[in-house]
Amino acid sequence: MGVSAVLLAALLYWRSLTPPDSSEAIATFPPVTFTDVTERAGIHFRHVNGATGLKLLPETMGAGVAVIDFDRDGWPDLFFVNSRPWPGHPEAASGRATQALYRNKGDGTFEDVSAAAGLDIELYGMGCAVADFDNDGWPDLFVTAVGGNRLYHNEPGPNGRRFVDVTDRAGVGGGGTWPVVSASDFVKWDKPIPFPSSATWLDYDGDGRLDLFVCDYVTWAPALDLGIRAVLPGGKRAYVPPTYFSGTHCALYRNVDGVRFEDVSARAGVRVSEPVAPGGPPQPGGKSLGVVVCDPDGDGWPDLIVANDTVRNFFFHNVPGPGGSRVFEEIGLTANVAYADGRARGGMGVDAAEVRPGQLAAVVANFTNEPDTLLTLRERSPLMFRETATADGLAGASREPMKFGALFFDYDLDGRPDLFTCNGHLEPDISRVQPHHTFAQSAQLFRNTGRPSGGLFEPVPPDRAGPDLFRPIVGRGCAYLDFDGDGAWDLVVIENNGPARLLRADNRTGNNWLRFTLEGDPAVSNRDALGAEVTIESGGQTRRQYVTASRGYLSGSELTVAFGLGRENGAERVRVRWPGRKGVVQEWTGLEAGHLYRLTQGRAEATMVTCGGR
Repeated sequence: MGVSAVLLAALLYWRSLTPPDSSEAIATFPPVTFTDVTERAGIHFRHVNGATGLKLLPETMGAGVAVIDFDRDGWPDLFFVNSRPWPGHPEAASGRATQALYRNKGDGTFEDVSAAAGLDIELYGMGCAVADFDNDGWPDLFVTAVGGNRLYHNEPGPNGRRFVDVTDRAGVGGGGTWPVVSASDFVKWDKPIPFPSSATWLDYDGDGRLDLFVCDYVTWAPALDLGIRAVLPGGKRAYVPPTYFSGTHCALYRNVDGVRFEDVSARAGVRVSEPVAPGGPPQPGGKSLGVVVCDPDGDGWPDLIVANDTVRNFFFHNVPGPGGSRVFEEIGLTANVAYADGRARGGMGVDAAEVRPGQLAAVVANFTNEPDTLLTLRERSPLMFRETATADGLAGASREPMKFGALFFDYDLDGRPDLFTCNGHLEPDISRVQPHHTFAQSAQLFRNTGRPSGGLFEPVPPDRAGPDLFRPIVGRGCAYLDFDGDGAWDLVVIENNGPARLLRADNRTGNNWLRFTLEGDPAVSNRDALGAEVTIESGGQTRRQYVTASRGYLSGSELTVAFGLGRENGAERVRVRWPGRKGVVQEWTGLEAGHLYRLTQGRAEATMVTCGGR
């Protein structure tokens, strides 16, 4: 294949260059500033991608971050996914590149407890997902990694909580191994090495036990990668795009008994195969990077939206199966989720939220020169979405950057979910070909205006949210959490082959809020209440949130459900539809603003708690 053709694909994915919309919305932005407090918080994590100049595709993709209160002290802790040097290459001068767990001390600082918690482990990690898969009351941790996944069970140890590798017993490793060979043999390795990406937990069959869904990216091996000639001006190698690799299948593992899982991918309908060429044999149709669980039709059964890179997106609709079982029907084409503007984009992160009262939307973060995709729900039966990025103000402003992480969160606590994307190119030498593009890129924050039609999102300029949020980085994973207990959502972001950053939200709006931590009854649903729908009525408005384990790209945010209330002083009514086959609904009334409440399935009263006292 020609050098010029491969180079063009590597840098543009064959996308035409369309200049971004230069118009600027006129708006009054709220007084919320994000301040980088990483150093003072004691967080020193740095991601390592193992790059040596060979330019192997996995180097560009990591990594993720998860919020996890691993010791249940009420303060959200942080788990950072790391990669590692390639086989045969020495570790960095700074030492071993391992996964990292930082414990929130409750005073604005964190301490590295990776070794004590058994997580100072070398993996070529990508993403992570947190949940209490065995309903024992303690959050467990799943990590996706090139060469094989890992499941860590949260157990008591001699010096506090400790994570124990139960991957083999559980049967969720995904097959494959990490090659233990010399550097010279590694570049000749032509057997496919598993290349998973995002993962999420959900109870798809309503039996009260959490199941595991895992995205897989492409069929990859170093010899296959290096066998594709992609050259930059001056003769330097370029990273090869996913268009030159075969697709793969996503995986679904059913939780059998809280200990073992079974692979039900085929019979549950998540193995999508399609002809690569007209009239050709079906081949694995996914190149999946992001997944979010939601329930657009409101039937109480969790559905999945999967963001794919250069092939169509998937929508897995949860429907009845044989003998009372549950299965997924892939309806991305008929639900208008598969494509934007009639073609596949480079989809990375994905999230979903009720962006207007009663109106669900999903966002897909896309490749450079492709705007974010905004899929707004139009009909529930049959399910039908409409692409509204242009009408709702996202298309022009979001076109140029390369977007990975994507999160809906209410940064100003006005009751409307805003949008954050974590951006950064994958080609360090992009400026050799496109001088106006950079490797490190600024994040983007879009304020939700609340307009009933059109112009829903407006880009927030750096001088209105603080320069720290917009400092150019090679951004990948991101998550939100309230690490200091002040009710405002803070952000944590990871830079590929660079440091993590903790950004504290200093909210001076005076807006009120309500926060909920949910606890399901393990006899009938999962203890984390994943799949619950929380509805509040406040000030004549009804708003909903869906509890899901993973959002954005390779990452998971805090499971606490938070509602910004604006100037309202509380909620007249709070309703929870608990997950599980019974779909039990409970209501609470008269909950006051400015508090965190524990809502327990089957318990009539809401318990008011404080950070550090849950």
